[in-house]
Amino acid sequence: MTVRLRAHHLLCLLTYVGRGYSPAFTANYDQVVKRLGEGEAVLIVSGPDDICAPLLGEPDPHCLRQSAAERDGLAARDVGALLGRTIEAGDRFVLAASSLSVMRKAFSAGLTRRACSGCEWSGLCDTVAAGGFSDTSL
Repeated sequence: MTVRLRAHHLLCLLTYVGRGYSPAFTANYDQVVKRLGEGEAVLIVSGPDDICAPLLGEPDPHCLRQSAAERDGLAARDVGALLGRTIEAGDRFVLAASSLSVMRKAFSAGLTRRACSGCEWSGLCDTVAAGGFSDTSL
């Protein structure tokens, strides 16, 4: 199996510390992180992914808004440039520990944070990055 991820969630995973929009969202996110930690491959998708799933039943879920798609585009370009590869819908790969380390260093340095502009979670992510990602789940 593969974990379906939209591109900007490649950044969100870097700072995930078990907090989310709701208990159902967090429980689902914990399962996604567990699967990735066990080496399950990522499949990049356009639009809502496995992390978004619990939000899709809400009225006007933010994962369907244009701003989420714009974040995906920015994240795909920045993470792709960092990793020396194209990140686009249909790509499959495993998030190796070495890639996560490179991505976290770039995130801390602000090199891959364009997609985070205006995100309600950016303050938490700043704190997690400043703390050396010590409490992250992945």
